[in-house]
Amino acid sequence: MSHHLDSPIARQDVRLDITDLYVFRGETGTVFVMNVCHSIAGDIPEPGYHPEGMYEFKVDTNGDVVEDLTYRFVFGERDEQGSQTWVLRRITGAAAADPFAPGEVVAEGVTGETVTGAGGLRVWTGKAGDPFWIEPDVLHAVGHAFQDGTTVDLGDWTEARAANLFAGHTVYSIVLEVPDAELGAGRVGVWAVSTLATDAGGWRSINRVGLPMIHPLFTQYNEDLGDRLNAGVPADDYTAYGDLVGKEIAGVVAAYGTAEDPQAYGEKLAHRFFPNVLPYTVGTPASFGFAEWNGRALTDNAPDVMFSTAANTPIRLGIGRESVTSKPTAGFPYVPPVA
Repeated sequence: MSHHLDSPIARQDVRLDITDLYVFRGETGTVFVMNVCHSIAGDIPEPGYHPEGMYEFKVDTNGDVVEDLTYRFVFGERDEQGSQTWVLRRITGAAAADPFAPGEVVAEGVTGETVTGAGGLRVWTGKAGDPFWIEPDVLHAVGHAFQDGTTVDLGDWTEARAANLFAGHTVYSIVLEVPDAELGAGRVGVWAVSTLATDAGGWRSINRVGLPMIHPLFTQYNEDLGDRLNAGVPADDYTAYGDLVGKEIAGVVAAYGTAEDPQAYGEKLAHRFFPNVLPYTVGTPASFGFAEWNGRALTDNAPDVMFSTAANTPIRLGIGRESVTSKPTAGFPYVPPVA
């Protein structure tokens, strides 16, 4: 899994559990996709989006790992047909980091419908097929390896037995396409956050997603770390978690013997993983691969890339995008809507 059910807090209400973040070049601009509320959690009383939550795309435009631009979605209660109204606000400057900042309303609509705003902005929200894939045996073996400092032990598993755990499953997507000019030129850093209103009148961070696969690598068997990663901000990531993650990487690399200095490899890669933001050069094709991390397209093979990079040796799932049941499309909303 990328972020599916990644921590105890996120599992308390899967409507706020962000499964994946994607950023890529669309038909007319830059596309942000946040998926939540995965069907693998089973039946829940009210699927969809939490009416007391906020769903935000955060964008750092100057490299200081602090958001300069926030796109904030809030949703209404579900009606008898299961539809929800939504409002999108755009918040800029120092206010972008303030959960109470009112921002500017730039679009409003109802789930399942495409809405177009000023300058070509487009929004679609609703139930969609999950474009992500994962092999459960490989997933759990990788989690154990990084927790225990060992090689990835797959026993008698072979790629011939590989199966996509998420085949046929659904998510609730938030798809936002904005004109490139809103983001400026050059490199940006992107992350997504879901928060929940508290009884005291504040906001509690439930889930935070930047790079894919960080949680499957390091928090499968360390749930406290999962909660802490979700609660923090990117600027604090390396100071808070860099040493721990570097040591876990070094343990696996040492077990494989794929680096002369596993500690140095672990430290260098921890600096690459943290701050946990997804880098993207505006206006370019997305590619989350071995050559570069430049956004993330809906069909990028993030598990193979991140598992192999972290272990410094090839780790394959044995499946790819062909295992996805509902295929992404080249046209808006890009994710595959389902009834």
